[in-house]
Amino acid sequence: MDLTMYTLRSVAYAIFGPYMFFVLILLGVMFYFKNRKVSLMQKMIIGESINSPLELTLSQIVLGIFAGAIGSLILSYSGVLFGEKSGIEWVFLLSILLMIYRPKFVCFSYSGSILGIISIILYQIYGDKAPINISIINLMIFVGILHIVEGLLVMFDGSRGAIPVFTNKSGKIFGGFALNRYWALPIAIFMIITSSTSQFGTESINTPNWWPLLNHNSTLEFLKKAVVGLFPFYGMIGYSSITFTKSKRKKAVMSGILILCYGMILVLVSQLCRVGLIGEIIVVIFAPLAHEAMIRLSNIMEAKSAPMYISDDQGICILEVSPSSQASKLGIRSGDKIIKVNEEYIQSELDIYKIVRESYMDIKLKIKKLNGTFQDFTITPDENRRIGVVLVPKMVKEEQVVKLNNDFQEILENIKKKKDDE
Repeated sequence: MDLTMYTLRSVAYAIFGPYMFFVLILLGVMFYFKNRKVSLMQKMIIGESINSPLELTLSQIVLGIFAGAIGSLILSYSGVLFGEKSGIEWVFLLSILLMIYRPKFVCFSYSGSILGIISIILYQIYGDKAPINISIINLMIFVGILHIVEGLLVMFDGSRGAIPVFTNKSGKIFGGFALNRYWALPIAIFMIITSSTSQFGTESINTPNWWPLLNHNSTLEFLKKAVVGLFPFYGMIGYSSITFTKSKRKKAVMSGILILCYGMILVLVSQLCRVGLIGEIIVVIFAPLAHEAMIRLSNIMEAKSAPMYISDDQGICILEVSPSSQASKLGIRSGDKIIKVNEEYIQSELDIYKIVRESYMDIKLKIKKLNGTFQDFTITPDENRRIGVVLVPKMVKEEQVVKLNNDFQEILENIKKKKDDE
């Protein structure tokens, strides 16, 4: 059988296999309840949900399956394989457990490094009899490839489900977005066929002459002494960020590029493991530290950039627009500024709310677009529907500001609490 078809068949087993399908259902339920909160917050802030919980959940699962298939193909053609005592399954379990403990640590660079350190210590104590003995170079290549896949996911889907947020800095209010996404990835990995795993069966696989791409000689030598097969696992990949200087789409793309570059660098650095124990220790320590450095670099880039969503003397900035609203249908977009309402200059967002609330006739808006051009729009008041825009206030009371931190769940709870207090 062709290697591509064999890999895709193994990924399919993770979706339709009786036990693996149950895992997928559990992950889907967990995603759904998280997405219900996201959808609720969108409705509380914008007036209606931009993304339904079902839409958010299905996209996480479907895109995760496609990403898992791509990742599995890269792993297969790279020749990444693990032994009977590798404990590679713990990487997947740790990623899920760490997500429950603290979402930040769902990343495989943390769980992979933990497993790598444990394996190195146990091998130094017990040698070949160590209960966990994993190939560090294959482990780090595995982590790097998954980050390449994660980068692609973040670029294409990281902005979905974003929630508008505000922060107060130097007496000014900045608008922005909190981004938070998770995906369930079915991953097929080459492992040694043993008596405990032989029920999956074996068959001949046709591979190209240049296979494998990585660890070519060592992998071929290993295959002369053992039989391997592809086995499916489920892993969690997560992305969380906040931006006040970029659109949610641009932030996701830039973050995805950083993650993808990190994955490629880790694959290259993992080759240091060939040096021996010192090289393995360096790579295992490098993985989480480089990941933290990537996050810090992203934060520095954010801090040095000018705020994008801020209301000033030029006009009142629009942070978000509901897709089904009049404003969206007319072509009003996030980042636009309202300059005039009914031919009158606007001093604050309160003036806009008052005019909209009291008007029974068409409302004329003069808006400055992101490209600097000015356009006129006419909105017809509707008692049953809002205009569908979130405005960035010029100033709010300190007690009304939602404090932002690194915990996305706390952001949601703070927003909900402030809404309940109004």
